[in-house]
Amino acid sequence: MQILLVDGYNIIGAWSELRKLKNDKLLDARDRLIELMAEYKAFTGIRVIVVFDAHLVPGIEHKKKEYDVEIIYTRKNETADERIEKLTLELSSRRVQIYVATSDMTEQRVIFGQGALRKSAREFEIEMIAISSNITKKMKHIQENKPASTIPLTEEVAGIFEKWRRGMK
Repeated sequence: MQILLVDGYNIIGAWSELRKLKNDKLLDARDRLIELMAEYKAFTGIRVIVVFDAHLVPGIEHKKKEYDVEIIYTRKNETADERIEKLTLELSSRRVQIYVATSDMTEQRVIFGQGALRKSAREFEIEMIAISSNITKKMKHIQENKPASTIPLTEEVAGIFEKWRRGMK
């Protein structure tokens, strides 16, 4: 099993698309990151947990699942880095490979020591762009190979139906 832990605000600050959204409205950037992580999970099958710092969203610890992506807002005075370190320890086992998406060098050193692997924000952005491209190609291929009708029609019959559809005799 593979698990990807994502340092939410670190990735938002590093990816150009999300950084632009953050400048206008932080909530939009968070929502877009979650949508992208849902696409990532659907494409790769990897369990995804996104962790956001509480200091940017005051309140009590909150966990939820959206689009099959687990989202954690840390409790007050707990950073995403601290929560990711705890999760890395809790989720580690011989059958689990943990990846952490962050560009925080200190965090990378800590998670290496716990047996996790890192994906820098830049590496992860490149991977996500490739995945989005693959999804687009697959969708295009599906649409191109999708029959125009659920019932196979000859050219002649299809032409007659098209004339009827247009109101011609």
